[in-house]
Amino acid sequence: MPPNTHITLIPGAAGLSGFWHPIRRCLPASWEQYTFDLPGFGPVPANPAIQSYDQLVDHIARGLPRPGVVAGQSMGGYLALQLALRYPELVTHLVLMVAAAGLHMASHGAKDWRTEYGGNGSTNPAWIFAPVPDLSAELPRIHIPVLLVWATRDPISPLSVAQRLQALLPDARLLTFDSDDHWVGRRFPEETARAIGALVEPE
Repeated sequence: MPPNTHITLIPGAAGLSGFWHPIRRCLPASWEQYTFDLPGFGPVPANPAIQSYDQLVDHIARGLPRPGVVAGQSMGGYLALQLALRYPELVTHLVLMVAAAGLHMASHGAKDWRTEYGGNGSTNPAWIFAPVPDLSAELPRIHIPVLLVWATRDPISPLSVAQRLQALLPDARLLTFDSDDHWVGRRFPEETARAIGALVEPE
């Protein structure tokens, strides 16, 4: 890949691109970076034109400056997977960080993040809390290099989720940290950024 590698960073259900700031500071200086807040999530104002996850994926695809690396945190990992499946021409490498959907999460004993974000007083649009499909049957179609970044004791996305993804994705490698922190990449930004760099520019 040329020196001007491009990376798009998708946040999770908190909705805020600021999650990525510690990792962004550690990525190669020559890389072009693109990130954004997720409309309708957390404190981010909703976009009336977006009424489903499919429409959100289309919205993200339209905003991508050009093909490149796509990284997603938590629910953003599901969005990244859908981008790779539906817009393969836009995704050259994939980084999934404690993805919180894309498989049948309950069968892995995962804590449902929607309980925290969808309680009384939530202002998030209802579609955010709707079930999303199990992509297991489609994942073998993703033939690009994939990096899985996981905490070993994350209740929202257990390590078995990463292991199942690694088994289904043809070219996936797994990086783990001994932690229960769902924001594990932010906790270990240097190591995470180094692994992303090695995925894209192997020695």
